[in-house]
Amino acid sequence: MNEQIERRRTFAIISHPDAGKTTLTEKLLLFGGQIQVAGAVKSNKIRKTATSDWMEIEKQRGISVTTSVMEFDYSPSGEPEGGCYKINILDTPGHQDFAEDTFRTLTAVDSAIIVVDAAKGVETQTRKLMNVCRMRKTPVIIFVNKMDREGKDPFDLLDELEQELQINVRPFSWPINQGQRFKGVYNIYEQNLNLFQPDKQKVTDKVEIDINTDELEKWVGDDDASRLREDLEMIEGVYPAVSDVNGPDGLYLSGDTAPVFFGSALNNFGVQELLDCFVQIAPCPRPVMAEEREVRPDEPKFTGFIFKITANIDPNHRSCIAFCKVCSGRFVRNAPYLHIRNGKTLRFSSPTQFMAQRKETIDEAWAGDIVGLPDNGIFKIGDTLTEGENLHFRGLPSFSPEMFKYIENADPMKTKQLEKGISQLMDEGVAQLFVNQFNGRKIIGTVGQLQFEVIQYRLENEYNAKCRWEPVSLHKACWISCQPGYEQELENFKKRKYQYMAKDRDGRDVFLADSGYVLSMAQQDFEHLNFHFTSEF
Repeated sequence: MNEQIERRRTFAIISHPDAGKTTLTEKLLLFGGQIQVAGAVKSNKIRKTATSDWMEIEKQRGISVTTSVMEFDYSPSGEPEGGCYKINILDTPGHQDFAEDTFRTLTAVDSAIIVVDAAKGVETQTRKLMNVCRMRKTPVIIFVNKMDREGKDPFDLLDELEQELQINVRPFSWPINQGQRFKGVYNIYEQNLNLFQPDKQKVTDKVEIDINTDELEKWVGDDDASRLREDLEMIEGVYPAVSDVNGPDGLYLSGDTAPVFFGSALNNFGVQELLDCFVQIAPCPRPVMAEEREVRPDEPKFTGFIFKITANIDPNHRSCIAFCKVCSGRFVRNAPYLHIRNGKTLRFSSPTQFMAQRKETIDEAWAGDIVGLPDNGIFKIGDTLTEGENLHFRGLPSFSPEMFKYIENADPMKTKQLEKGISQLMDEGVAQLFVNQFNGRKIIGTVGQLQFEVIQYRLENEYNAKCRWEPVSLHKACWISCQPGYEQELENFKKRKYQYMAKDRDGRDVFLADSGYVLSMAQQDFEHLNFHFTSEF
């Protein structure tokens, strides 16, 4: 069991939109032997689209709107083939309207790779995602992308990373110039030179050299050679030693320092160096904190939790898949497992592992793996599966929506399809459904405008149902509960605010405040009531 656990690496790739996250994922899949040609995120000339952007709307818009799960075996270059490491990648959406999906994904990974655009530096969404990683003490590696374009000075970038992301950094590779003059990087971790050749499919050449000899000048020229030596000397003097960052008790695994790599994902440059180093230093599956106790990956009994549900992954079958992160033990096909929330014992005859939309049935999975389980409405995000022990994994909240619209049926002949579509899409957690108790109308709440467009598009194209949106002026949705002994106050509140009360899909009371003033007055007037801004309390 320990051998299986130690070879697993489960990580998320996160960044602001357009930093190159999905492109980097494609190149990692290329090195993993999963694809022969890396696809384009959006290009009129290239027919093949990115593997992880499998939804029609993703292909059209060139953005990720859902987290894709991909797995492959990988042997670092220079080591015998045979898949020393089992890699589980989760390519997350960068757009802020889908941040909730990304936040939940970060609960299921042991480490993260943050992609930063060399020209734009640290952007808003990168900051937010880093806050989640810091909160969970998730180790991160930073990949500075697009070095073949003009960008910021590398030392200025390092300062910005430290300041904006509030984490110490340590370069593990260093660029030799940038933009038109970009010649490659010196790999500090492996102590060799990688020369840049712009080629989207080919792997770059490595040169084993002693940088203190004249051989360096032969490869990169006099000026760049002397500047590289000066830069490396400064790095060694200012930043912690590689040996302090690396290792079982190193600064990287504790989440205090982020190794930094430079490259160009589009041109396949610096990606293999990143992957080779990552599999060696990244953590294998780590203990997960349940409400009752800490769950260790090497425990013999299986435990896992559902962190994501994807509707309609195969349009021919209208199937939903629940993604389960295995926290401990071994998951076995057809074995009986207890669904904690509804107390039922379930068996799964066709558990799957994924390459984005492609899937294959598996017989077993180990701690750290992501398993796709067929879902016919029995799962919700946050559900726990065990071999009988009563455990609850928390930390997968739904956030209070900030935008609201009434959803109406635009084609009465397709009422059934619309109901099914709304139900399955809400299960994904991309948006939330509230039923107004005053007029019985359905309200969809999201954290961004783009989600309304995605829902409408997917209802029409995947479920053959049409909807239309009608405006509703609301400020905030908050879940209501009362302190023990004040049930009557809760009833009085619900009577007084009857036209603003709604129920969520679980039948819980939700207050739909139409302004910040109304919300603050309600909090003042009903001091024994609790107003929750996430659905988990």
